[in-house]
Amino acid sequence: MFNKHDISRNSFMLHGPLARLGYDWWWHSFTAQNVKTGAERPFFIEYFICNPALAEDEPVFGQLPANKAKGKRPSYLMVKAGFWGEEKAQLHRFFPLKNVVVHAKAPYEIKAGDCYASDKALKGRINISKEEAKNHPEWLCDSGEMEWDLTIDKQIAFNVGYGAGKFLREINAFAMYWHAEGMKSAYSGTITCNGEEYRVTPEKSFGYADKNWGRDFTSPWVWLSSNCLTSKISGRQLTNSVFDIGGGRPKIYFMPLNRRLLGVFYYEGKEYDFNFSHFWLKVKTEFSFEEQEDKVIWHVKQENKYALMETEVSCAKATMLHVNYEAPDGSKKHNRLWNGGNGVGVIKLYDKVKGELKLVDEIEATHIGCEYGEYGDA
Repeated sequence: MFNKHDISRNSFMLHGPLARLGYDWWWHSFTAQNVKTGAERPFFIEYFICNPALAEDEPVFGQLPANKAKGKRPSYLMVKAGFWGEEKAQLHRFFPLKNVVVHAKAPYEIKAGDCYASDKALKGRINISKEEAKNHPEWLCDSGEMEWDLTIDKQIAFNVGYGAGKFLREINAFAMYWHAEGMKSAYSGTITCNGEEYRVTPEKSFGYADKNWGRDFTSPWVWLSSNCLTSKISGRQLTNSVFDIGGGRPKIYFMPLNRRLLGVFYYEGKEYDFNFSHFWLKVKTEFSFEEQEDKVIWHVKQENKYALMETEVSCAKATMLHVNYEAPDGSKKHNRLWNGGNGVGVIKLYDKVKGELKLVDEIEATHIGCEYGEYGDA
């Protein structure tokens, strides 16, 4: 059952070798409405921990020339928050891990100053001036202000199965792990962003929550997800549905596998599993990414023994960010990692019946979280 909740997979993972060469992050994205105008804006919030065993009295930045010269690896909690749209920004606030309280077992909790994260709540604040952003390129962020106070109801999970199970975690088999405890989540609360107030309501938040951890990232890096779905056949909004696609080129013991994705569609209570690690399903995946002048486009085709899903998503470049991370070894491998929250697309879902394809539904998706990048792109 891919929708099985497992808060143990959402717990802090940087033990053993990953404590010195590893990252762990909890990602949240959702939509809010401007209190005055009613206009929608998609937001994201992330809590990112890197190399806790290398903690110093101040955050250690891997992109500082002096640290590069010494071979020092980064170490900090980065609270990352921002928003997409014609006006967009990613804001980073850093804490030395000596000043961070992390509940090491499930359910997870992170406390640092006035920033807090758990499976049920998020609180925090970031304020970066233009001068600070300019004078600190090692922060890899923009300028702006954002404050949040939110609660989370994680309704449907994407559990990838044994690929992120306890045994393979303990032996650090994969370079990067993934678990979406809330691939369909309902957020509620308030956001203040650059002086504007926003309200977040469960029925209009179209929320998503997942986590990644490991010793390295993946290239290519693919992510697509939405639970704002409408049947083009019936016109009905699919309120008990969500799809989630992620991956790229996983590494097992530093050996890259062929381009592969994990994919699921929870369609009105029925599970469609396109997880390549479930070998008994004989999953096949084709995907491509296309960059046009004003937008980017994802094409994904996934099938198993019982079903087929075709997904096409686009997102306007003007609304997207090149999201920034440094790897635990101190390198910055992704320099053009497209990241957006305004994607739109169409999904065609088929059952395989006696060797023939039977259309289950053609679905219009909006508020799609989307990502794509490859190492080395300038």
